[in-house]
Amino acid sequence: MFLEMGYILSVETSGTNCSVVLSNRNEVTFIKEENTGSFSHAEKLHVFIKEVMELGNVAPEDIDAIAVSKGPGSYTGLRIGVSTVKGLCFAWDKPMLSVSTLEALAYQAVAAEVMYIIPLIDARRMEVYSAVFTNAMEPVRVVEAEVIDETSFLTYLEKGKVLFLGDGAQKCKSVISHANAVFVDNKFPSAKEVGQLAFQKYQKNDFENIAYFEPFYLKDFVTGKKAN
Repeated sequence: MFLEMGYILSVETSGTNCSVVLSNRNEVTFIKEENTGSFSHAEKLHVFIKEVMELGNVAPEDIDAIAVSKGPGSYTGLRIGVSTVKGLCFAWDKPMLSVSTLEALAYQAVAAEVMYIIPLIDARRMEVYSAVFTNAMEPVRVVEAEVIDETSFLTYLEKGKVLFLGDGAQKCKSVISHANAVFVDNKFPSAKEVGQLAFQKYQKNDFENIAYFEPFYLKDFVTGKKAN
């Protein structure tokens, strides 16, 4: 059932990009984000929220829902984003939406010429968080934490072109040399795509239980090689 709505406020803090978007339906109204390569969420997040609402000339009562990137990603970054959104939802009496960080990242791909899209978030050493989507944004494989080596994602690479993006793509680029691998640099999760996906969930009344919601940390890593 389609719901009439006004604004969604969206927050992304899973990585070094501190990002806030005010959107109307599926369209970005105002965006404020900063990626200095370090974590500035504690200092910047509330400032950015205030700024986009002032730019949009909206008050808390004009907001229909608040969305957050739920992870995986930085433990500290996710905690800051989720606790901030929870606090606003309680204070403003608004419903809460959550969006997969990797799905939002995958939505940045312009990938008509590839078969698969693999968003990657850097974890530590040679580890990444990843998911697999078709070029039509249909999920193929669930989110996993894994150690990257030269055989990673071989199942998909042998079928056709695969686009890798996100800050975890760089470490993949250093070990994956398959001819079908396409790497896109300088892509980070942003509240822009979080807002677009949140709008879809809003239309379905797919809200979170604010009191019990927790970020998706995915802290357990696979050690050694594994089949893909």
